[in-house]
Parts: sequence; structure tokens; C-alpha cells
Amino acid sequence: MNENEELEQNFVEIYGDDGNIVKCEIYDVIDFEDKTYALLLPLGEDEEDADSEVIVMEYVEEGEEGYFQNIEDDNEFKKVCEYIESLSDEDDEE
Repeated sequence: MNENEELEQNFVEIYGDDGNIVKCEIYDVIDFEDKTYALLLPLGEDEEDADSEVIVMEYVEEGEEGYFQNIEDDNEFKKVCEYIESLSDEDDEE
């Protein structure tokens, strides 16, 4: 694998709420309650901006293929967000 291919794997394209394609950087991947979730940072956002929007999506693997999907269950989404916030709180304490 050359360096460009490796760099390209850190980015994904998803469909935004408006139906347009949004290119995102894979900021982090976490495992929580037997599922995998990805934190995606839309490109074009100011990376220094603390209020930049982070998109949380579930990562699903089927065979050798993988894809991102919205978290449809509001309770599941809330629990995942609380878990992510607890991780960032631990990082702040160090």
C-alpha cells in the first residue's frame, strides 16, 4: 500500500442531512457495548474551532466490506455520546 492510499483510508464520504456528500476525517473509532462507532470530523471545519461538529455513526462490517450508518435509536445515541464525553473527561484529567 502506498502512502496516498493509506492517507485516503483516514477519510470517508457520507451523505449529509441535505443529501449532499460530505467528506469527513475519521477522528476516532471506539468500541462500546459490542458495537463499533466512529467519530467523523467534516472537512472544511476549522480544526482549531472547539465547537466544530463531530458526527457519530455506527460502523458495520459485512464480510470484508464495512460502512457507516446512522444511529437510529435515540437512547443508544445518547448512551454513546455520554460514553464519548466520559472518555474526553478522562483525557482532560491527565
